[in-house]
Amino acid sequence: MELEDLYKEIQPRIYAFFFIKTSSKELAEDLTQEVFYEAIKSIHTYSGQSTIQTWLFAIARNRLLKHYRSKKYKNELTEMLKKETGQSTTPEEEVLNKEVKQNLLVYINRLDDVSKEIVTLRIYGELSFKEIGSLLGKSENFARVTFHRAKLKLHKEMEGYYEGSS
Repeated sequence: MELEDLYKEIQPRIYAFFFIKTSSKELAEDLTQEVFYEAIKSIHTYSGQSTIQTWLFAIARNRLLKHYRSKKYKNELTEMLKKETGQSTTPEEEVLNKEVKQNLLVYINRLDDVSKEIVTLRIYGELSFKEIGSLLGKSENFARVTFHRAKLKLHKEMEGYYEGSS
């Protein structure tokens, strides 16, 4: 795969990862560019023991941690993902969709750090469980089971929220 094709494939995933983690389009764009700049600078350190995608996400995670430390960033997500859809929706449906996405992100943010990381990498980074396990220094099965448990917990909490607000 050519470098340009690789960038076109992975860049949106890395951007989504940062956007979900930071709630900022501009910051996500900046961090994404920093990841690819860092990757180009340090391509000689890529050993081939993992996929290039896993290697890039490792750089992204490290870059995000560096950002958190430098800004003393508080890891609290309150609103996220205001994605335009091509479907025609009523204003009521748009408000409901926005509320569901915001609540989902609030609930994701309440998960323990490892579960939150796995859910984010799986959903927004679109990484396989094997890649997530490798990135976190855990097994593929650990990533799969943790994701499944987190998904069940999120589903239960979201159900409880919407039943309680009816």
